[in-house]
Amino acid sequence: TIIVRMGAEKLYTNFPPLIRAIQREGLSVLWISDPVHGNTIKVESGYKTRDFEAIRAELRAFFDVHDQMGTHPGGVHLEMTGEDVTECLGGVQNINEEDLKERYHTHCDPRLNGQQALELSFLVAERMRRSMGLKPLLDDDEDDDY
Repeated sequence: TIIVRMGAEKLYTNFPPLIRAIQREGLSVLWISDPVHGNTIKVESGYKTRDFEAIRAELRAFFDVHDQMGTHPGGVHLEMTGEDVTECLGGVQNINEEDLKERYHTHCDPRLNGQQALELSFLVAERMRRSMGLKPLLDDDEDDDY
């Protein structure tokens, strides 16, 4: 198992050579994306947080590179809680920096809340359906670029 977490931009640049090196050695690995840990920032208010769009972009890059390389994504690790916390920015709830103080409960690293985790999960599911030639479950055209 190899867990990849390096941000979207670096994934597009550095991930293909890593995949090629593994292929060259004839190894079979399970590729896992950890898009949350590589996208931690500290905002002006002092809170350590993560931006949903950066996480989404890293996931998109992970799947894009696998599509380009003809390899298969093996899994996704999300740092999350089912609680309604405000520790990560963005998502459909549009959590902003001001909202962080409302329900910032982590004792260590910021976590996606349940809504944000579900949103990412549905985006991944739609991406996988499309890659298999299946009809999308969501009617929303907004996520066509995922």
